[in-house]
Parts: sequence; structure tokens; C-alpha cells
Amino acid sequence: MPTPSVANPRLQSRTSSKLVGRIKADGYGTLQSQVVTQFMPALRIDTVDTGLDMIDSCRLKLRVPVAGGFTGDSLAPMRLNVYRLSKPLPSPIYSDFDPTTYYDPANLLGSAPYSLSASTRIYDSATKTYYREVTVPMPTSLAQGIYTTYKTSPEVFNTPSAFAQYFPGVFITNSYGSGRVMNFTVAELTTYYRKHSKTTAGNDTIINAEQTYLGATPEVISNNILSLEIDETVKQRVADGEAIVMAPAGYELEVHFPIQDIINNFLEDTDDGIAVINGLEMVLPVETVITDYPDITPPKHLLMVKTAMKDKFIAGDSLTNNKDSFYAVYDALNKQYRFEDMRDYISDILFEKGGVATPQDMAFTITPVDVTTYTQQQSSVYYSTSSTTTVTKIAPAVSKPMIAKILLKKAKIKITYSQLSLF
Repeated sequence: MPTPSVANPRLQSRTSSKLVGRIKADGYGTLQSQVVTQFMPALRIDTVDTGLDMIDSCRLKLRVPVAGGFTGDSLAPMRLNVYRLSKPLPSPIYSDFDPTTYYDPANLLGSAPYSLSASTRIYDSATKTYYREVTVPMPTSLAQGIYTTYKTSPEVFNTPSAFAQYFPGVFITNSYGSGRVMNFTVAELTTYYRKHSKTTAGNDTIINAEQTYLGATPEVISNNILSLEIDETVKQRVADGEAIVMAPAGYELEVHFPIQDIINNFLEDTDDGIAVINGLEMVLPVETVITDYPDITPPKHLLMVKTAMKDKFIAGDSLTNNKDSFYAVYDALNKQYRFEDMRDYISDILFEKGGVATPQDMAFTITPVDVTTYTQQQSSVYYSTSSTTTVTKIAPAVSKPMIAKILLKKAKIKITYSQLSLF
């Protein structure tokens, strides 16, 4: 039986999310994720009233959101290793990247457990989010080397690419245990050091200080190395023709959108289009897939993009334009995705293409994505507040395991328009 589900095993992740761990779940499969990442260096490193011999230690800090930052068993004992990369990462980079020739297994920078119970709970006032923080002790010589390089060759810190020639980055892998994957959204190298200072009385003293030397920001190359063995029951459902979406590196859908039929009916019903189109939307009902872990849920977001444009959309860090691409948020209460604001799509075909859709206009890919937003609070003189949320990034979904069955035969497409009367 033909199926709209197609394998999507090779992702260009385009995200700073760092998924680490291993999980096995009936009804889903076995997922293992490792990470390679470069770093953005600090523009300025504190060298005032301190010195190389006053650097005491440094740590790699990995933060995971308390809400939804992991999938699996929170108590499972697990451990991660951090290795120094030996050369800069390639670009573009994909989820099937082989790190073998990019690091030396003997060059271990640090190792630490990463169970939630062993991590510190912190609050980030900037993002208004609670995190769990896993800290990995790093060699003091790493911070000392960065400090010395800043003093002797400050130009190394001018750009991420220049810094990558000096410090190519790290490889983070699960070294022990199974049963959980964690989505680290922040990775920073923090250095702890001492400074000469003075007391309020004017006496010499020594104070403790810390500074973030490096951060894995969205501007640098970062990649999740994904290995997914799909459960045999899921493969059978796909073989039987079910529309399964699955992430990361699982399944997406290739569908035919009947825009020509919609246009033909519109023209017939409106005296050759003497009407104003108000909107076009599609609702996709969802059937949840039962797995061993209740936190393996349907993708939070789906991207619907013209199949011919999908690769360019992902590679270009594009945002949806409601003409060739759209995204929908999962409505858990009603178990559905609603693709709204498709008016520009039908209007473009009607008015720019004479109402004749090409095969490319009707062929779409529906794929799980991670959507990043920015919310700006606005206050008025009357003390009322409002907020505006803007989408800043859309990337292939790598933040957690996800799976859902889309009920394509129950999909609903609605067009609304206002008839014009001429008197």
C-alpha cells in the first residue's frame, strides 16, 4: 500500500540544541545522540589585577530546561565524556556526521554524571526559565591556554572561524548508561580565578571571580550526531500505509495538496472569481502513538513546505512566508495541527499564475521542526501590558524523541471568501 511517510534519516540540524544520551522505547525505537560543537569566544577576557597563576579551575556548564528538557527515566544513572576536537568542523554538517577523525579518544577533557538528581537547579532571569545544570570539570590548563592566547594573539578572538583554528571545539558523548536523552540548550566554559582588589578601608585583598570564556551560541557550528533504530511495529505501520511523522531523523510526509480543485470550485462558485478570499486553512487530526514513555509525544511543531523548496528552506535558515511554507503548533487538547494563514498561497496561484497550479505548487513535505520564538513585552502609559511573539528560527526537530500518526483521510480544508455583488 502506498504510504505518504518517507524516511528522513539525514538532517542538517541548524540548531544550538544539544541532545545527549540513549533511550529505547517500544512503539518508538532506540535513539542515541552525541554532539559536536564549536564555541564563540568572549570578546574580552578579564586580565586586570589578575594573572595566569591566579586561574584556579574551569568547568563546562550544560543547562537543560526543567520543563520538557529530557525524555525518559530521570533517575537513570548515566555519564558523559567530553573530548577536545582536533580540527575545525566542516560546513555544512549533518546528523550522520562521523567524528572519528575529528578527535582523539585519548584526549579526554572531562567526564561527569548527568542524572537530573545530581544536577543543580537554577533560575535564568533573562529567559525567565528554570534549568538543571550539569557541570563537567575541565583541565585548568584549558582556561590558562585561552587566557595566554588572548594576551599574546587577541586577533584569534575576533571571529568564531579564527578561534576554531585555535580551539576547534568539543565532542560530547554518552559514556555509560541508558534510558534518557537530555536537551542541553546552553553550553558554556566558565573560568574561576582570583583578582587583586582593595577593601573599603583601602587595604589590599584577594577576591574570587568567574567569567564565561566560551559559549556554544547559534552563530557557531553545532551538530547532533543521531542514530535511530526505528521499532519494527512503527515500520510495519508505515508499510501498511499509515501517515507517521517521527523525529529526530525518523519519518516525514510527502503529500498532494488539492489546490487546483479548490481553485476550480472557487471560480465556479463565484462567477469567475468576483470575490475576496478571506482565508485558507487546513486541519490535520492526530492519533497518538503509545510508547514506553509518556513524554514521547507528537511533535510540537510541523513545517509544511513545497517539496521542491524543502532543502533550500532548511539550508537557508528560512522562515515561513505563508505562500510556499507554513507551520502549525500541536493542539494537545483537540489532538490536531491547524495550518492557518494560507491565503497568500492560493492568492499567488490565482493572481500571479492565472489560476493554474503547477505540480510543484501541489507537492508538499510535512516534517517535524523545532521553532524558536522571541517574545517582547510592551507597556502603555495606562500600565497595561501586551506581548508580541516573533518566530526567529525554524529547524529540523532534534530537541527530543517525537512520534504521531496523522489522519490524512480526516483532514479538513476550509476556504472563506466574500462574494461581491455588482449593481
